[in-house]
Amino acid sequence: MKTILDVQKYWDSRPCNIRRSPAAVGSQQFFEDTERNKYFVEPHIPEFAEFEKWTDKKVLEIGCGIGIDTANFVRFGADVTAIDLSQKSLDIADQRIHSLPWALHDAHLPKFRSGKACFWQANAEDFVLPVPRGHFDLVYAFGSIHHSPHPEDILDNARYFLKPGGTLKIMVYNKYSWKALWILLKYGHGKFWRFRELIAKYSEAQTGCPITHVFSPRELRAMLERNGFVVRKTYKDHIFPYDIEAYKQYRYERTWYWKLVPAPMFRWLEKHFGWHLMCEATV
Repeated sequence: MKTILDVQKYWDSRPCNIRRSPAAVGSQQFFEDTERNKYFVEPHIPEFAEFEKWTDKKVLEIGCGIGIDTANFVRFGADVTAIDLSQKSLDIADQRIHSLPWALHDAHLPKFRSGKACFWQANAEDFVLPVPRGHFDLVYAFGSIHHSPHPEDILDNARYFLKPGGTLKIMVYNKYSWKALWILLKYGHGKFWRFRELIAKYSEAQTGCPITHVFSPRELRAMLERNGFVVRKTYKDHIFPYDIEAYKQYRYERTWYWKLVPAPMFRWLEKHFGWHLMCEATV
């Protein structure tokens, strides 16, 4: 059985999003490339995160990775506490925050306000922070809790640190999605009894992820409600339409079959069969 240590080793070996730039890791070009390319492929993230809404608010980010979303919370004036299992990821995230002056004059940030961030290497299932209960206005976990052995333990911690009336925003992978079906057909040849094994192995850009849970909207809602949250909304988004080999060479070329799908139909498919299942809830 895979453990949290297996998950930690996996992300330390190749932090999420680290290969979205050919530039040297930690360089200004690397930070610019990884952010631009991430939001090009996943343009729904800024709308979901609502970075500008959290000015002067306290944000707990669970699973910050190399700090792309962290940096945007900070840009708009949030006080961010970010945790991650991977120390290698945290080191890069910390470098990113210290590189932020390069973004001061970005045209899309006319109301730049400098916030701050602190980073903690921790297991989100069982962590302690030097802050009181009910400290945070927002707990944000985009694409992280589904890689943990016990996601409900993370939600229990999130509820503890979230102030009454505070907001939880999470993204988990959607069980009934195009990508789940694609994995099952391409790698499992329809062997649905291997579904959990295949999803874990092929859920990420680098194969072999130790743990990946997938949820239906009903399952996600039930899990949140069991842990004391009130679900405000859930929705789906994101289908990756690009050729994998071209993508590895930093070229964004749609696979032939997605080229045949009109844009309105593609958006309809994303909203109904997207890989990302987003949820906003309160306590």
